[in-house]
Amino acid sequence: MSTVLVTGGSGFIASHTILQLLGAGHQVRTTVRSLSREGNVRAMLKHAGSEPGDRLQFVAADLMSDAGWPAAVAGCEYVLHIASPFPSTVPKDENELIVPAREGALRVLRAARDAGAKRVVQTSSFAAVGYGHPQQERAFTEKDWTNPDGADVMPYTKSKTLAERAAWDFIDREGAGLELAVVNPVGVFGPVLGPDYATSVLFVQRMMDGAVPGLPRMCFGVVDVRDVADLHLRAMTDPAAKGERFLAVAGDFMWIVEIAKTLKARLGEAAKRVPTRQLPNWMVKLAALRDPAVKQIIPELGKWKNATSEKALRVLGWKPRSREDSVVATAQSMIDLGLLKQ
Repeated sequence: MSTVLVTGGSGFIASHTILQLLGAGHQVRTTVRSLSREGNVRAMLKHAGSEPGDRLQFVAADLMSDAGWPAAVAGCEYVLHIASPFPSTVPKDENELIVPAREGALRVLRAARDAGAKRVVQTSSFAAVGYGHPQQERAFTEKDWTNPDGADVMPYTKSKTLAERAAWDFIDREGAGLELAVVNPVGVFGPVLGPDYATSVLFVQRMMDGAVPGLPRMCFGVVDVRDVADLHLRAMTDPAAKGERFLAVAGDFMWIVEIAKTLKARLGEAAKRVPTRQLPNWMVKLAALRDPAVKQIIPELGKWKNATSEKALRVLGWKPRSREDSVVATAQSMIDLGLLKQ
């Protein structure tokens, strides 16, 4: 078994990835911005039934500083670079997202190369694949790239695109034999292990709490965090993953109203606050004037998109859970952890 570095260990995808690495017998090292987060991460793992003891080590390292990275990657055969900023609101300056994402990726790749690591698996996003293009019926694949100069491209989307482009350029120009594989998830759902979870999950929480008056006419892809973690492990060790991108999506994209109806159908009384009324676009645009979080979704209102994971299924044998099971698992875990309004 190998020693594997996971960046951003307190994050939603990273914590599930650590769980699966430990379950597979690996030694795991993870970075956190502050070692004060170690207790939080261990508590999340314990909630999931794992108490790794000294098989899990913590190193303080920040994407915006060189400090800590040589120690983090020392002796690691593989690096899973998962840490990346994902805000709930649009920043005033897009560089608040772009610089940490791009420079952080390069910092991790340099450290991995210098330490003699075999392969880095970078967590990118569908954000780096399917934006800045005219409406299309064809499902997006790994051959597609977001146009960062597109009129509808928000700062987060741009940051993920530029960070992934920078990573591939680095490997081509100065990788010195270091291998790279990239995972591009759509909206990540599934069971939360604690109060630190993805922005996509936050919307399920708001629906379950009745904190949204209605639903924007918007669709996006769904994938379970456990399956995203599994895809990282497959991309880490499979020789066929070298130099490849892999979209992670379970089936066709879902309209938000479909997600709401799934929650109500499967959870009954527990989902009584979930709205099913679809809001007209003009009303959502009006709300965006007051709520910065709503502003992020305006370019996507009414747009149908789709993507396919055919490549991950074919090349890596990946088999994701259903979209519906992932959405329900998200809400159920919040109920179990007492994260919803009573």
